[in-house]
Amino acid sequence: MVTIRPETSADHTAVYEINQRAFEQDKEADLVDQLRQSTASYVSLVAETETRIVGHIFFSPVDIVPDEKSVLAMGLAPMAVIPEWQRQGIGSMLVREGLHACQKKGVQAVVVLGHPAYYPRFGFQPAEKLGLQSEYDVPSEVFMALELERGALQEAEGVVRYHDAFHSAK
Repeated sequence: MVTIRPETSADHTAVYEINQRAFEQDKEADLVDQLRQSTASYVSLVAETETRIVGHIFFSPVDIVPDEKSVLAMGLAPMAVIPEWQRQGIGSMLVREGLHACQKKGVQAVVVLGHPAYYPRFGFQPAEKLGLQSEYDVPSEVFMALELERGALQEAEGVVRYHDAFHSAK
């Protein structure tokens, strides 16, 4: 049985290892550490079995520039499940619970740079349909957005800027 719960400081080492193993590099693991230290407002959840932590998801604040309409938005990144636990629905559980946790915190919208066949099942759609563009040079179909509050992104056109930690993690 897998449960989803908020990350605690006791989980930091396990979360680092999960991101390291899932992405086969340190970049995403280092990014999570940097984001934890540099932003007070974030959502971080873990997927836990009876014996260990097997997955992790992180949401951090993003800005929409120009900020004609103030929108509380977060970016979903990274999300990781260790290889031997992938394809068992854990990622979906993390996304659903993460979106719910964001909504409870008053987050109005979430953006993600991710697989265009995966994230639409949670309600994400191409961000360009909502007037948003990524600050990164990526295909438009991989940059998606989801309104957690209906109409939150109406008239919020602009470029989505991620936390500075993402720039050093490239």
